[in-house]
Amino acid sequence: MNLRKLIMCFALLVLCVIHAIGKPIIKKEHRVYHERPLSFQDHDDSKNFEYDHDAFLGKEEAKTFERLVPEESKNRLGMLVERIDEDKDGYVTVEEMRKWIRQVQNRWMYEDMGRQLKSCDLNGDGLVSWEEYENVTSFKYHKYVDPERKNASCQMVARDERRFKKADLDADMKLNMEEFTAFLHPEQYDHMQDLLVLETLEDVDKNGDGKIDMDEYIGDMYKYVGDQEGDPAQQEWLKTAKSHFIEFRDKNKDGILDMEEIRDWILPNTDYAGAEAKHLVHMSDADRDGRLTKAEIMNKYNLFVGSMATDFGQALQHRHDEF
Repeated sequence: MNLRKLIMCFALLVLCVIHAIGKPIIKKEHRVYHERPLSFQDHDDSKNFEYDHDAFLGKEEAKTFERLVPEESKNRLGMLVERIDEDKDGYVTVEEMRKWIRQVQNRWMYEDMGRQLKSCDLNGDGLVSWEEYENVTSFKYHKYVDPERKNASCQMVARDERRFKKADLDADMKLNMEEFTAFLHPEQYDHMQDLLVLETLEDVDKNGDGKIDMDEYIGDMYKYVGDQEGDPAQQEWLKTAKSHFIEFRDKNKDGILDMEEIRDWILPNTDYAGAEAKHLVHMSDADRDGRLTKAEIMNKYNLFVGSMATDFGQALQHRHDEF
C-alpha cells in the first residue's frame, strides 16, 4: 500500500471514530443464525434458471456447467442424480433434494472444518479427541492470572466440553469430520440445537432465574440498557426494541422468553433449501407422485444445470428483445 492510500485509510478511520462519538452503542441481534441465501440471482423461472442452478450446484460449480456443451452437462447431471439418491431406490425425494442442496450450500463450511480439524488433529488419525482440542485451545483459557478472569475461562472449558460430548454421537470422546462440524456449527444440526438454546439462555440470563426478561434481552444488544436519558436516537431504538420484544419475541405475552421462544429467536425457520427442494420437485415431477426419477430430472435438465447451449439461447433472446 502506498503512502497516499495509507493516509486516506487513516483519515477515514478518524472520521468513523468521530462520527461514532455520542452515538448509541447498539449491537445487532448477533445471536440470530441467519441462513445464507442460496443465490443472489432473482428467482424468476420465466426469465432464466440461474437461481436454481446456483442453489442446486453452488455458485462456482454452476459457472463450470455453463461452460460445458449440453451432452457433457447432461452426463454430469446424471452422475449427480445417482449421488443425491442416497437410498438407491431409483427416486429422489424432496428430503434427499433438500439434503443435497444444504450440502452444496455448506461446502464452504466443510472446507473450513477440514482445515480446522487438521490443525487440531495432533496425532494425524483423522479425528479430534477432547485432549487434542483442549491442548490446541488451552492458550485461550489458561493464560489469565486474575482469579475472576481465570474462573470465567474455566467455565468456558466446561461449556466446550459439554458441547463436545453432545456432538460426539458415538461417545468415544473423539470427533470425526461430521461430529466436529456439529461441535463448531451446532445451528446446522437438529440434535445440537437444544444445547445452543441453553447456551444462549446462560449468556443472556444475568439474574440467573432461568428466563430472559425484556431488560436482559435488550441488554444483550445494547450497552446502555435502562438509560432513560440520552439523545433521541437512543430513545427511539429502545422503544423499537421493547416493542419488538413484546410483539414478536414474547409469543405467550408473559413478559419473559422461555426455551421455545429463545429457539424461535435465535433459530428462525428460514429453510431455503427445503423451499427450493420442493420447487425443483414440483417443476420436474411429471407423474405427480411427489418424487423424481432420473428420467424426470434429465427431461428438465435446464432447470437444474446450465450449458453453453442455454447461454447461447439466452443471448439470442436478449438480442431479440433489443430489436
